[in-house]
Amino acid sequence: MPDTQPVPSLDRAMEEFDSKFRYVLLASERAEQLVRGARPKLTHPGKPTRVAMEEARRGLIEWDYGPAEEVEEVDGETEEQEGEEG
Repeated sequence: MPDTQPVPSLDRAMEEFDSKFRYVLLASERAEQLVRGARPKLTHPGKPTRVAMEEARRGLIEWDYGPAEEVEEVDGETEEQEGEEG
């Protein structure tokens, strides 16, 4: 029997995210959590991927851009640090 659940609108989801790529990354990470046993944040019947997409679209998943990169000044010029120096 085919899955007849409506697909969450990607256009509406784009109002919350800066790119489709970020939306897909967030939804896929959340779907993996659901598969591993995390409790859904809403009662949406269907596969974990659809539940995760709907949670992301509704803004139920907390996310941010992460910490800012450290910038080091060397001889008057700034350089971005990448990991530890060796």
